[in-house]
Amino acid sequence: MNSKLPPSYYLNQDVIFLAKDLLGKILFTEIDGRITAGIIVETEAYFGVIDKASHAYGGRRTGRTETLYSPGGVSYVYLCYGIHHLFNVVTSVEGEPHAVLVRAIEPLIGTETMELRRNMPASKAAISSGPGSAAKALGIDRSFNNKDLTENEIWIEDRDIKYSPDEIIAGPRIGVDYAREDALLPWRFYVKGNRYVSKPRS
Repeated sequence: MNSKLPPSYYLNQDVIFLAKDLLGKILFTEIDGRITAGIIVETEAYFGVIDKASHAYGGRRTGRTETLYSPGGVSYVYLCYGIHHLFNVVTSVEGEPHAVLVRAIEPLIGTETMELRRNMPASKAAISSGPGSAAKALGIDRSFNNKDLTENEIWIEDRDIKYSPDEIIAGPRIGVDYAREDALLPWRFYVKGNRYVSKPRS
């Protein structure tokens, strides 16, 4: 049974719904024949041109952000602080630059490979907690920008892991203070009590 999410899934124009719905879905990569995968346990929604925290706020279009304007179902990967690659799922229809940032995964498949990439044991939550760590554990770098999420390099599957509404916590996004009032929007979603969820710096 093919449990890979179909292209139509990503065209949903409600990015808040998708950010919640992606919790429990499984993000896969295959690099040099090695498959790694993790359960998505933390996300953030970015609401395109009206969201001051979005790279596409105000309709900004640059070489970097052009991927966001694609029809949903491709990856948007960018470098943060010059060190961390961050993986986002582009959603909604063409020209509407919505995206969901994957902030944390729970290692599921290929943990030995993840341990090598992160130089730490999988028993440590830090292996894939936080968006830079999650991407590194899965081997995601800038070369994964603008990849089709229905192909075989990077994809997301639904394996029927479901969380009840009271298991999903909503809160403000992390590290977007520049977005002023939009920084307070409760558009970060995570699985309550999951040890791989990132901790905001206090």
